[in-house]
Amino acid sequence: MPTAIGQELVALLPRLRRFALVLCRSPSLADDLVQGACERALANPDSWTPGTRFDAWMFRILRNHWIDHLRRTKAEGMAEDITTHTQLIGDPGEGPILSRLVLSEVQRAIDSLPLDQREVLVLVCGEDLTYREAADILHVPIGTVMSRLARARRRLVELTAAA
Repeated sequence: MPTAIGQELVALLPRLRRFALVLCRSPSLADDLVQGACERALANPDSWTPGTRFDAWMFRILRNHWIDHLRRTKAEGMAEDITTHTQLIGDPGEGPILSRLVLSEVQRAIDSLPLDQREVLVLVCGEDLTYREAADILHVPIGTVMSRLARARRRLVELTAAA
């Protein structure tokens, strides 16, 4: 069974890392979270039911691992400064600079959202999960997912339109 999920797990790594980055905002911690989630999945492959969405199962493991991490390190602060990331692929000129400005603005707006809204936004809009799948991962009713997503979208519009 581990071999069967191994290939799916490798293919899912970029999406898991993106979700981990949204949760923790630290590339190094995101890598640790993804590694920990993969270890948990490989140690318990029988907890995944074939025929169900593998990515939703992994997102749930990753989120639970994140919650466990928060509980262990409650006193630690976690912050990642987006301005320190100067690597941007593109041709020199106005386009990359404007793209960076827009990206920074959107990133700041997303970062300012409460965690519960950021999680829903990434799972539904970024990872293309259904409301039901996001609700299962977050252990909340589907209506809560819908209301959090609506508040997140409304707040993003307010924040990016005001800038």
